[in-house]
Parts: sequence; C-alpha cells; structure tokens
Amino acid sequence: CGKTRVAALVADGKWGGTRHMKYCWAPGGGELTRILVSVPKKNFKRAVKRNLLKRRIREAYRLQKAVLGPARADIMFVYTSPEVADFSVIAAETADILSAVAAKCARNDE
Repeated sequence: CGKTRVAALVADGKWGGTRHMKYCWAPGGGELTRILVSVPKKNFKRAVKRNLLKRRIREAYRLQKAVLGPARADIMFVYTSPEVADFSVIAAETADILSAVAAKCARNDE
C-alpha cells in the first residue's frame, strides 16, 4: 500500500524472473508478508483477462504461502507474458518464486 512503500520496494528490492513473471522482493520488517500483483495493460487490453491473471496469482500465493515459512518479505509479482497461462503453470512459478525468496531471506538472516 502506498506510493512510498512501492517506490522503496522497487528501488531497494532484488529482482528475479521466471518464464511468465518477474518479481521483486525485499525483506519485510513487519509481522506479515505483503504482496503486490500487477498485470500490465500493455499486454492485456481487456480488464477481464488482467483480473483473471491477478486472481490466479493471488490464489496461487494463498495456497503456497507456507513455503515462505517464518520469513517475512514484501513481494511484487509482475505478469510479463503476452499469453494467458493456466493456473497450474502460475502455481508452479509462484512456488518457485516463494522458495527462492524464502532461501534468500534465510541467507540474509544468518
């Protein structure tokens, strides 16, 4: 929430990517992990498809947020592919992203 927090995440966060998504993350100081989901209008002109992809990403995160464990982070998911991916593909990529963030957060804590 808020322009300053998003700007801080983009400026100070670490970037990574998968086949269909880019992600940016930064260790969170709070007690909760916060996520931001973005599907650019450049790739999908119709709001129906953008909303579908955002729902799929949020649901994939909800089902797999236990992968993060005790790590707390701010994570931004940006869907970059020009085609609509199935939920199973998005879920697999979200799991990869969350496991990478969890490993890097654990490495930073040590």
